[in-house]
Amino acid sequence: MNTDWRFPIMIVASLVEFAVVLRLVLGADTFRRRWRAVVVVSVVVVVLGMLFGRYGALIGLPWWLYYPVPALVTVVLPPIIFRLRPARTAVYLLLALLSAPLIHAVFAFFLGWDEYLPFVPIPSLAGLLA
Repeated sequence: MNTDWRFPIMIVASLVEFAVVLRLVLGADTFRRRWRAVVVVSVVVVVLGMLFGRYGALIGLPWWLYYPVPALVTVVLPPIIFRLRPARTAVYLLLALLSAPLIHAVFAFFLGWDEYLPFVPIPSLAGLLA
């Protein structure tokens, strides 16, 4: 079965999740006031990060390059761009750290899509009910 269409869906879901993280960390006023920066940072962190990870693996880059580079951008860019204070940076880092496993668990458990974090096995609901 062709699963190429899953990747764009995962990107959109990750964008929504990342926007929620930024909204929680920045607060409503800053989020609305800096919406352009939110969009740019979200595209760089999520879209470009996921594309780099996926196509970096496909073109043969070593895993220690195509996994850590997007992770480093995710960790470093938003606190710098939004000038987060240490407490907000800590909250952001915690939420960013939890966001990838969370979305992976949702995709894997409810839809059986395990390619988001293929090295973290999650049983699917359909598999458990079968």
